[in-house]
Amino acid sequence: MNRLLAKLAITAMTGSLLFSNPIVAQILPPQKKAAHVEITKGPELESAVSYMAIVRWTTANPRGDDEHYGIVNYGTDPEDLSQTAKGHIRLNRTHPETIFRVRMVDLKPQTTYYYKVSSMGADGQGDGVESPVSKFITPAPGERITNYPQPK
Repeated sequence: MNRLLAKLAITAMTGSLLFSNPIVAQILPPQKKAAHVEITKGPELESAVSYMAIVRWTTANPRGDDEHYGIVNYGTDPEDLSQTAKGHIRLNRTHPETIFRVRMVDLKPQTTYYYKVSSMGADGQGDGVESPVSKFITPAPGERITNYPQPK
């Protein structure tokens, strides 16, 4: 019995060594950036409470760095979008589109906010896409806005 247990232990250890090859875990080099990136859906308000909002939009996959950021420039004046919110995302190389979601915090209740969206790689280089200015109004305290697809 002890001999059988020893043989199983050796087999398990050998198998784990064979399948823990560090070459498999290497980080892939960045893909070539897409020649043309466009927003295919949105931007739109996904949800909001009196002090926070989430904006969502979809683009063609920008490629390049796997580490990416969605950027929302916003403010209460459409001519002064000086506040910035960033949302980290990791691109999926196999998907033709990328969904960005960015959370804006410290908002004021029942206030109109104007915003535009863009995206960039971890290197700080933009993807060459920017939305027109859109707007939303934060709800009163205790209220909530939800605007995401409901299951059918």
